[in-house]
Parts: sequence; C-alpha cells; structure tokens
Amino acid sequence: MATKRDDPVPTLRERIERRVLGAPRDVTDHTILHRMSLIAFLAWVGLGADGLSSSAYGPEEAFRVLGQHTYLAIMLAVTTALTVVILSASYRNIIDEFPSGGGGYVVASRFLGPRAGVVSGCALIVDYVLTITVSIAGGGNAVFSFLSPSLHRWKLPAEYAAIALLILLNLRGVKESVKILLPIFLVFLATHALLIGTAVFTHLGSIPRVASGISSGFSNGLTTLGWIGMILLFLRAYSLGGGTFTGIEAVSNGLQIMREPRAETGKRTMTYMAASLALTASGILIGYLLLRTAPAAGKTMNASLAEAAFGGWRIGGASFGYGLVLVTLVSEGLLLFVAAQAGFIDGPRVMANMAVDSYFPHRFAALSERLTMHNGVLLMGGAALLMLFYTGGNIHVLIVMYSINVFLTFTLSQLSMTKLWLRRREPARGRNLGIHLVALVMCATILAITIFEKFTHGGWLTVLITAVVVLLCFAIKKHYDGVRLRSSTRSWAPSRPARNSTSLRSTTRFRPPSSS
Repeated sequence: MATKRDDPVPTLRERIERRVLGAPRDVTDHTILHRMSLIAFLAWVGLGADGLSSSAYGPEEAFRVLGQHTYLAIMLAVTTALTVVILSASYRNIIDEFPSGGGGYVVASRFLGPRAGVVSGCALIVDYVLTITVSIAGGGNAVFSFLSPSLHRWKLPAEYAAIALLILLNLRGVKESVKILLPIFLVFLATHALLIGTAVFTHLGSIPRVASGISSGFSNGLTTLGWIGMILLFLRAYSLGGGTFTGIEAVSNGLQIMREPRAETGKRTMTYMAASLALTASGILIGYLLLRTAPAAGKTMNASLAEAAFGGWRIGGASFGYGLVLVTLVSEGLLLFVAAQAGFIDGPRVMANMAVDSYFPHRFAALSERLTMHNGVLLMGGAALLMLFYTGGNIHVLIVMYSINVFLTFTLSQLSMTKLWLRRREPARGRNLGIHLVALVMCATILAITIFEKFTHGGWLTVLITAVVVLLCFAIKKHYDGVRLRSSTRSWAPSRPARNSTSLRSTTRFRPPSSS
C-alpha cells in the first residue's frame, strides 16, 4: 500500500524568512488579488502621505524666501491651493486615459516617443528613491529635534534602521505595510486640522489688522521692489516651495494596487489627497502670517507655529499645551516615515513597466511568492540607503535633488497630455486642454527656476544620476535587442550539420544514382 509522502521539513533559513516576511501567497486563489488591493481610503494612506507630508517642509521653504515681505503669503497660499487643484485635475485626466496605471513613463512613451518615456521613467525612479530618502531624513530631523543633543549621533543609524524596516514591511506586502502605518496618518490629520483651525479661528478678530498690514506691506513693496521685483520674488518663493506639490503623481502611478474599478478608486484617492494637501499647505502659510511666525535656529517653522497656537493651553491651571505641541510635531515626523511608503509602492511598478519594454532586466517585472515586487523593493531600499549615506541626511540638499526630478516628470506628462488634447475633437477638449496647458506652464516654470537657483546646491547631482540611469536603460535595451536579433537569425537560418557528423557522411556515401 502506498504511503503518503511527508512534506519536506523547512530549513532554518526558510523558517526565518517565513516568520519575517510571512507565508507565500496561494496564486491559485482567485480572490487573492482582490483581498490584497486597496480601497480609496487605504490608497490615500499609502500614496497620499507622500503629498500630504510635503506640508512639513514645502510651505516653510516658500515662506522663508519671502523674507520681510510676508504680506505676499496670502497670495502664496491661494496660488499653492490652486496649483494643487490644477495638478490633481490633470492627473485625474491621466487616470482616465491610462486606467491600468504607469504614470509619467507610460504617458510620455505613448505621446512623446520611447526616448522621452525612458527619460521620464528614469526621473521617476530616481524621484522615488529620493522620496524615501527625503521622507526618512525629514522625519529623523523632526523626531531628534526633541531629544538631547548627546543623542544626535544616533540619528543616521536610526534612519538606516527605518529604511530597513520599511523594506521588510514591503517584502511582506503592500496592504500589510499600509495598515501598520494607518494610525500615524490619522493622528497627523487630527492634530494639523486642530493646529490650522486654532490659528485661523482664534484670530478672526485680527482680520482688520492683518488686512491693514498686508495693504501697507504691499504699498511698501511697490516702493522698494517695484512691480517686477515683487513678481520675481513671488515666483522665486513659489518655485522654491515646489516641494509642496511633490507626490501628486503617486496615485496615477500606483493604480495597479487599487481595488476595481481602478480608475474610479484612483480618482477618488486623488480627490482625497488634493483636498487634504491644498487645505493643509495653504492653511499653514496663513497660520504663519496670522501668528507672525518667524524662522528660529534649530527649530522648524511648524514647531514655532504649534508653540504659538497651543503653548498657552491650560486646563484647571495645568498646562497641557506643550504635550499637544509634542504630539503634533512627532506625528509630522512620523508621517514623513509613512510618506516613504510611496517610493516602495510606485518605484518598483515603474521599473516593472520599463522591464516589460526591456529597459530594465525582465526579472523586475516578476512577482515574488508573496506577490510583491521583490527585486524592485530591494533596489529602491538599497539605493535610498546609499543616497542617505552620501548626503549624510542633509534635508536641504535632498529636497533640491528631489524637486528637480519631480517637476521634470510633471513637465513631460503635461506636455504629453497637451499634445493629446490638441489632436482631439471632443466636447471636453477646451476644458482639458486648458487644464494641461496651465499645468504645463506651472511645472516648467518651477523646474526652470529650481535648476537655475539650485544647480550648484545639489541640482547637478540629480541631473548626473538621472543621466547615468537613462544611459544604463538604453544599454539594457540594446542588449535585449541584440539577444532577440541573434535568436531570430538562428531560428530562420537553414540547418547545416557539422562536417564530421554521421548524417553528412552517410548521405555522401550512399547517394542514389542519377536517372541518367
């Protein structure tokens, strides 16, 4: 009688791997992809955190550029909110056009050609590496600002450990990592809504004073700077605060992980992200103005804003304002860690799209036994560790490097969609063409000013790294084309047996006589 063969005993390595990364997925289960996909709210956490967390540094960078001309902050707040709305509307159109995802790489490849697509794809990959690095470095700065200076030597090791932890979470699966990070996201939303609400609604009585100050400041600005000087200052602040808009494209790039119908889920996620980012970023700028927040050494402007808003809060004679300030800023720092998740979600998917077109090794298009982009996650995490090591976690250099590639991709995507709607003749042509033209001008302006202003402050390194990745992709494509050509040549060439083969000698020796 046949005995049932026992399953092989797993090795120590397999047991450790299963404990850390989880059990392999059952690919025969037809419901597995549905259960692993994200509803709009969870996608907002996983992908929207990248955009929302930029409110931790984008508005501050813009406000600092204004210097003494803080009266321009009202215009900056309105323009910031308007830019978020226009960019998100343009990416909703991209989601409609490409419901399977792919983002900037697919869009540029389709309408501007494969070379432009490779440039956009490589810029996206470098961008997502920097998304991870900027988010972790920014979060480290926020958290360690509350600790004793004697502990600051542990900041970089802690940031390395944070990246390693995110690598492990994403090797387990996207949905698992998003659920773990969800509480941080919710605390950030609650504390920053309270912060902005307090700054605005407790100063409603100061509106006449603020309006008078803005009016007099505007008049003085005209006298000292003139119209042209004021416009140039505003454009500089708007452009160098462009980090506020980074992350908006993450939703259109990550549609593959969303629940069906993907396009509708993606557009709903985009609406959540746009509304939260527009309100938070513009609200913080208005808060700076109302509470007269100024840069302080060793402290972020958001920290100063939180202290001014909550510092005097007391209950029954006991102060609890400092505790609320601490929770607000720690949630901001931790949200930056959550934002790094977008790099691990979208970066490997851009690589997978490029691998299908043979611009990346084909193995990057394959799923692991846990249905994750195993190779892409490891490459993104490893590159982020190297970038963190090279820059020493310098957030100012990283933000410059990050913004350049973000707006390079934005510009190529908007140019692609403008070209598309110039050719189309549909009822919605005028509205959509207008959206993409305005977005194109905005993105190209921010890109040009950022490169001009910051090329020697880290911008050159972004350009160099992106160029090297582009050349590497073309070399990989050339290799695959060569392999394909050689395989095709061999398959069509007439078969010729070797000279010393038995068949050749037999045929020669026993050739039948001719009919003559």
